[in-house]
Amino acid sequence: MSVAIVTDTTAYLPSSVVAERGIRVVPLHVVIAGQEFSEGVDVTTEEVAAALRAYRPVSTSRPSPQAFLDAYEAASADGASAVVSIHISGDMSSTVQSAQLAAQESPIPVSVVDSRSLGMAMGYAVLSAADAAAAGESAETVAAQALARAEASTVVFYVDTLEHLRRGGRIGAASAFLGSALAIKPILSLKDGHIRALEKVRTSARALSRLEELALAAARTERPGWDGVDIAVHHLDSAARAEDLAARLREKAERAHEVQLRELGAVVGAHVGPGTIAVAVSPRPGPSA
Repeated sequence: MSVAIVTDTTAYLPSSVVAERGIRVVPLHVVIAGQEFSEGVDVTTEEVAAALRAYRPVSTSRPSPQAFLDAYEAASADGASAVVSIHISGDMSSTVQSAQLAAQESPIPVSVVDSRSLGMAMGYAVLSAADAAAAGESAETVAAQALARAEASTVVFYVDTLEHLRRGGRIGAASAFLGSALAIKPILSLKDGHIRALEKVRTSARALSRLEELALAAARTERPGWDGVDIAVHHLDSAARAEDLAARLREKAERAHEVQLRELGAVVGAHVGPGTIAVAVSPRPGPSA
């Protein structure tokens, strides 16, 4: 049985890795001042950041069911007998719904996985799925391994302002911070598909320091059946601060196999805004995971 892996652009996997693993990626869309673009195809994160700074209207939209069906049919044509399709949290986007609609028309069985996550927390889950598929596991096992890794991951992040999350309707429980938004720097988390308020601090320097502390705590947590962690530091229009944080994590996170720097793409960037720094800590499956 050959299981193909499909995901969407909010995994923010490097293009070289996607090509090497044979992963199919369906783009989400970003709309800037009424003009629609495909993430990773014809819009850059710099253009989104500039539009947000200029207060131009920016929104996002899911892929069409047809875009997913095209990916599933291509996988079938290449010899796959099943697909595992792994996507951004269903509470953050209706992308999963499009994939589910397409799965009903697919020529081969499709298991749609709501990762309840995004960014490299989802990306690492996609890579685990690809590893399981390459090892000849069933579609059911591949999907279960992807979901297990996504659920085990920790995502914490800092935003310069809650305004972009508020405008996009993705603020969730973090709305508790809105009343003092001008006086604080919010530390947020992504838990079970929702954005949650963690802490509020007074300066961006303290926020970055706290992100480091939270990421290191997650990296040091003992998890039976898992073999250390992989860490990704994401940013939007804040490369220098993100690289400084990544360097400190490389130095201090003894159980990390890697600490990589990945820029947020246009879609997630449209909701969190310029200056955002995020850390994804993803436990790596061990032999018994």
